[in-house]
Amino acid sequence: MEKSKVYFTDFRAKPGMNLLNKLDRLIREAGIEKIDFKNKFVAIKMHFGEPGNLAFLRPNYAKVVADIVKELGGYPFLTDCNTLYVGRRKNALEHIDAAYENGFTPFSTGCNVIIGDGLKGLSEVYVPVRNGELCEKAIIGKEIMEADIIISLTHFKGHELTGFGGALKNIGMGSGSRAGKMDMHSSSGPRVREKKCVGCGTCKKNCAHDAISIIDKKAVIDKDKCAGCGRCIGSCPFDAMVSVDDNSSEVLNKKIAEYSMAVLDGRPNFHISIVNNVSPFCDCHSENDVPIVPDVGMFASFDPVALDMACADAVNAQPVMPNSMLADKDQCHHDHFTDAHPVTDWKACVDHAEKIGIGTKEYELIKL
Repeated sequence: MEKSKVYFTDFRAKPGMNLLNKLDRLIREAGIEKIDFKNKFVAIKMHFGEPGNLAFLRPNYAKVVADIVKELGGYPFLTDCNTLYVGRRKNALEHIDAAYENGFTPFSTGCNVIIGDGLKGLSEVYVPVRNGELCEKAIIGKEIMEADIIISLTHFKGHELTGFGGALKNIGMGSGSRAGKMDMHSSSGPRVREKKCVGCGTCKKNCAHDAISIIDKKAVIDKDKCAGCGRCIGSCPFDAMVSVDDNSSEVLNKKIAEYSMAVLDGRPNFHISIVNNVSPFCDCHSENDVPIVPDVGMFASFDPVALDMACADAVNAQPVMPNSMLADKDQCHHDHFTDAHPVTDWKACVDHAEKIGIGTKEYELIKL
């Protein structure tokens, strides 16, 4: 397979050319105009950020994408599916309120927000996974599957269960309905490192499934209730929660790749990743730690696999921010994501995505 083209521009902004102008140019140079948008419904898949988190993408970026789609004759809408865990994005009403609070209104972005799996996260369709090895079918939000074209607009950052959150995670995990998210997480889950647990109860407060109790000043997990979403792992301030086994991250990442295949297969698609505020955890948190590396730039491609690889390589080429969580870790893997979250295996996702035919890890980086 020949190399995929990934287009890149940095965050330098000279007089007469601001970052939104640069993003517009990047998207056009990457070839978005090759897609026939005329009278098509276009899902712009993104993450609106949990209120309290300030690392999520500014809505200004979404407006650039929506404006191009409208210029080319399409009908864009911003979308994401509901979450499994405690927070303000677990049903469509709260989710839309959270999106508006973070600036994603029709007035600021030029298009509407539609929650992909409906009011309670139950609006879903079962989609066959071509070349799937772990998932025969993926459970995807119905409104996302009804779109004619998919555009992913991703905040590239670290992630406590998958190593990083890139285009594939935005598409695969993000497009899964609540049942789909449980399906992807079903092979993973948390365990308690009792020596580190102080019984603070943070994990219990962040569990949406009432699966955690505090007994004798230690967290105890009810495996029958646990959905495996990993929210407790990210929220624990003492690193007392870890993945239950060594291959759970690998299986989760492979399932994300297969869900991405279900979403993208047979439809025009295009992908944009913004690599700034590279926080160590997902934007699903209601807080964000300082970035682990300096801001890098903006990337675009028709190939989400190549895009994720290019972003990962770019981040790994950066110095570690001295006041970040990563600076407190043993940097022994020559890989910022593995150093930040040693139990994760981010390469499993891009490797599997390449294997099942979504794209290629080999890329040609075209700098603008």
